[in-house]
Amino acid sequence: MIAAQTALETKMLLRNGEQLLLTIVIPTLLLVLFSAVDVVDVGDLAPGEERIDFLAPGLLALAVLSTAFTGQAIATGFERRYGVLKRLGATPLPRWGLMVAKTGCVLVVELLQIALLTAIAFALGWSPHGNPLAVVLLLVLGTAAFSGLGLLMAGTLRAEATLAAANLVFILLLVCGGVIIPLDKFPGGVEAVLQLTPIAALSDGLRDVLRDGSSMPWADAGILAAWSVLGLAAAARFFRWE
Repeated sequence: MIAAQTALETKMLLRNGEQLLLTIVIPTLLLVLFSAVDVVDVGDLAPGEERIDFLAPGLLALAVLSTAFTGQAIATGFERRYGVLKRLGATPLPRWGLMVAKTGCVLVVELLQIALLTAIAFALGWSPHGNPLAVVLLLVLGTAAFSGLGLLMAGTLRAEATLAAANLVFILLLVCGGVIIPLDKFPGGVEAVLQLTPIAALSDGLRDVLRDGSSMPWADAGILAAWSVLGLAAAARFFRWE
């Protein structure tokens, strides 16, 4: 039942043009545009480095944000509003099974995003380094953190409020989360606060591994783990099915 629901959730998402724009088209366009055109200051680059070496890890983090948080929050919020969740909760599929299926859908879409973005980044001259297992761990922690926050928003706010808030958060974190603009471009006090956000932890952690060759950025992983625990616990406690 969970596998069938996961497949259904994935098909519904891939047939939704707005969701595809958010999860696949926007990160891809940003990767190509900002790699080819010097319209944002990505900071000082080491000898032999290209803009893509800074941008690729950040846009991988943005892909996780767009799917696990923004897309999932909006879709789940409207399913809750129209009574879809209530009806699914009355089927033989247990409610925890529905959440597992939604998580499975998120993971499938993220695999597609990461494969596409990685292929484009390689074509643009990206040369990643570091431990692949560290990258996987960071992506899993980032997915857990953003999923918890997305479900919390979808399960507590009205659908229209979720739509507005999720898109606003997406734009703010795109600009201020270290995705395309280095955090050291912000004032010191603001930078210190931004470093504690999950998008900054994920983008900086991926950059430490893929750009600088770090074995495991434990500080960033710890921030993501804390957000994961808090977000998932709050979603489990406050999520309303109708």
